[in-house]
Formats: sequence, structure tokens, C-alpha cells
Amino acid sequence: MIVGVDGSASSIVAVEVAAREAHLRGVGLRIVHAFGQASGHRPVGAPPWNAADHGLEPMVRGALARAEERAYTIAPDIEITRSVVAGEALEVLEIESRSASLAVVGSRGLGSFSGLLLGSTAVHLAAHGQCPLMVVRGRPDPAGAVILAVDGSTAGEAAVEFAFAEAALRKAPLVALHVWNTFSERAYEGPGDPLTAVVADADRVREAEQHLLDETVASWQKVHPQVVVERCLVRSRIRPALIDASRGAQLVVTGARGRGGFTGLLLGSVSQALLHHAHCPVTVVRGRE
Repeated sequence: MIVGVDGSASSIVAVEVAAREAHLRGVGLRIVHAFGQASGHRPVGAPPWNAADHGLEPMVRGALARAEERAYTIAPDIEITRSVVAGEALEVLEIESRSASLAVVGSRGLGSFSGLLLGSTAVHLAAHGQCPLMVVRGRPDPAGAVILAVDGSTAGEAAVEFAFAEAALRKAPLVALHVWNTFSERAYEGPGDPLTAVVADADRVREAEQHLLDETVASWQKVHPQVVVERCLVRSRIRPALIDASRGAQLVVTGARGRGGFTGLLLGSVSQALLHHAHCPVTVVRGRE
């Protein structure tokens, strides 16, 4: 697995979390720092990229060395490697994610503008990365259950699988949380006038949403019988409900896109809201192509 480091306090916290995740999985950790510009963005005729001109040596001896030391402190038994790559962080980490089981980044980096809640690297990786992305944010040392944001989409099945595996690794309970309301597209399914149905037959909609939640969870409960699962059906606005639930969680797992996403979008509004406002780390799992 990989963790992106840029010398910021946020990235050092991400290293600590990544080291714990690597220990849980029994895999090595690769600490990645992207430095300078990708060759494709270098002006024609410009001299080759020079590490000395960009202060690379202090970074390797300073921030990266401290990051590695911190990782060993958290998980002394894992294999840790460092990688310094010339290129833009967005491109480098996306490429690195192609061979990783999990990518971990902080919510803010040194390049973030004042007032932004989330760094551009995290947003880009959530939309384009080739492995699950964990963004470390929220309160320090979060405890509680792993929350799975259930949306019932085909693309969201990968997030369900990840959430169960993560709860098993952490020996934590799993809350499968499905938020619904009468604005849901499923509220308009069925015979008769759809507008009349959502007003007069909320019980029918609730029953359908409960069935969706039960179906989503049932098969994976058989795969991970040791995981204690709470099925939670809530009628509310989706984004605020999930953000509020994150107050008492140690991790929220969500798909990159839900059922209501517009065609062509790589990152849905629910996952974006959690990345910006959740009170604990968030893992975004893209559906399989």
C-alpha cells in the first residue's frame, strides 16, 4: 500500500494511519513523495529537472526520514520503502495506485489554499485512483464502528466488500447505514401515479429501502460471520445524516458514485461531502469497471 507525503502535518498523520493499516493487512508500506514537474509539462528547451535546484536533499533527509521513522514507531514489523518521484503529485500518486491495495493521504497538504477544506490531491485520487483511497481527517484517534454508506448501486458493491473486510481487520462492529427519503428515484418505482405514491405510500417506499439494505448486507455477513453488523435505515437527507453518523465512527466507507450520480461524473456528491466534512477518516472505493 502507499501513502503520499509532502512534509505537511496532515501527511505525517496519514503516515501513522497508513502504517497501522499496513500492519493490519500484513503488507509493506511505500512512502511516496512527488517532487517537481512531470516531463510533459516542462517547457521546450528547458534544462533537465535537477534535484539540487528543488531542495530535494533536505526533503529526503528531513520530512521523508521523519515519516519513515514515525511509520516504524507505529508498526516496527512491516517493510517500509521510500520513493521520491519527479512529477506532479496528482499524476504520480494515480500511477502508484495502480499497483497498490490501498492509498492513504491527508486531507490537507502544503499546496492547499487557505480556506479550502480538502486538498486537490485527495479529490483527484478519489475520482481517478485505481485502488481504494483513505483520506485521513476528523478527530484524532477516532473510535467506534466502521460505517458503510449503503446506496444499493452496482458500483457500490466494491465499497460493501471493503467495509466488511475492514471491520474484520479492525475487529470493529459494522453499521450498514442506508439513508432514504421520498426524493429517492426508488420512491417513483411501481404502478400508479408516482407523485401520489410518494405522498400516500411512504410505508411502501420504506419497505423497499429496507429490502435493499437487507439484500446488500446479507451475502457479506456470510463471508464475515465474525463481524457484528447493525442494519440502520434512516429517513433523512443523505449527506447530513452520513456526516452526523461519522461523529461516533472510526471510519466511513463509501462508493465513489451512488445511484443518483449524473452520467460521466467520477465522484458523487455524497462521497465529496464526506471527504470535506466527515468527523473521521473516509475511504472511497471506486466500483469495478
